[in-house]
Amino acid sequence: MSGNNKHPMVDQLKVNESIISPELRDKVLKDIESANMPTTRIENWKYTRVAKLNKLPFQTGTVSSIDITPFEIIKGSPTLVFVNGQFAYSSNLEKVEVGVHLAALSQTNETISNSLINTDDELFNALNIAYLNDGVSIQIDKNTQCNETLQIIHILDGDTVISNFKTIIELGDFAELNVIQGFFSTKETKDAFCNTSTEVVAGNNAQLTLDKLQYENETCYHISSEQIDQDANSTVTVNTVTLNGRLVRNNLNFVVNGQNATSNLNGAYILKGNQHVDNHTVVDHKVANCNSNELYKGVMDEKSIGVFNGKVFVRQDAQKINAFQSNGNILLSDDATINSKPELEIYADDVKCSHGSTTGQLDNDAVFYLRARGLSEKSAKRLLVRAFIDEALEAISSEDFHAYVNRCLEERFDWLAD
Repeated sequence: MSGNNKHPMVDQLKVNESIISPELRDKVLKDIESANMPTTRIENWKYTRVAKLNKLPFQTGTVSSIDITPFEIIKGSPTLVFVNGQFAYSSNLEKVEVGVHLAALSQTNETISNSLINTDDELFNALNIAYLNDGVSIQIDKNTQCNETLQIIHILDGDTVISNFKTIIELGDFAELNVIQGFFSTKETKDAFCNTSTEVVAGNNAQLTLDKLQYENETCYHISSEQIDQDANSTVTVNTVTLNGRLVRNNLNFVVNGQNATSNLNGAYILKGNQHVDNHTVVDHKVANCNSNELYKGVMDEKSIGVFNGKVFVRQDAQKINAFQSNGNILLSDDATINSKPELEIYADDVKCSHGSTTGQLDNDAVFYLRARGLSEKSAKRLLVRAFIDEALEAISSEDFHAYVNRCLEERFDWLAD
């Protein structure tokens, strides 16, 4: 479908004919033909404009030679590296235990025949499949605990390159897994676009933690879609930290199909300049006796814009649900903006659900108090901002991930300077 006039951003791209089955490819091509570019007239995209993406001459990038050392979040972890969506490098795979299957999609000799992620009138999801560059397959056998954290590193390199990238995670019953995803770009990259998706199936009593860091440069675009299907007694935690990127959109969709499941969604976004970050979440409780916990915290400076739209569904038969949702924001500039809309849609009567949103500025009295004890104004504000955002960051259990995030904060925001 190269040369689609309706969506000129794909004119120079080639349809995937190897990883995707012909039947799925035909379906998503039809979905692309019928889908429109999202506009602010659509409720889900009300505060996020993506029309510029249709004006950029995107092209498939090459796998260039890059020193990946600066991008490694965990040293010595089993790692797959992708450059512009294409498999580039792997390391420490000998540390992967029996029962853990980790490979690039292009190396599995299997084709993807279906997708958990909806592509009907979802342009970017359909584009992700039709023009898929590569991705990751992770399969954990039942009763297998993966003791090593698996690391997926994705790097954009080049002007107006596009990466359509996918991660597929399947956890058998009683399986356990920790995954780190890092999304980066080289300093020279300009107007690049990472269109990525993740599909998760968590079996009975399975446990998954997915930590994501988005740190592409201030000219890059990033749209991410996660589809998580949970069975009974499973626990899935997704932690998303966004520190850079011109426009970032995160779509998280949890479907809870089994009782006694727990869904945890945590996010931290620290923005400056003209950054625009939109976190869009859905948790769909379809059965009884489940828990969901959602905490997103943001700090906006200069002319940056934050968006949070979280929705929790509690279906009619889903009694005894505990669902909590909170979004807190601090504006450091009169020009910064936040649009926050937490929502509950409840059809059951025996539930405990709450949602809330707060937006404010730093407490001047607290700043004065810290300055009176010898801190500069900059250091005082930095300390207060860090204390505010740490509640979301503390949900991340990986010390290596924490340390790497701290280095990024020092590099971009000078947070750790004296």
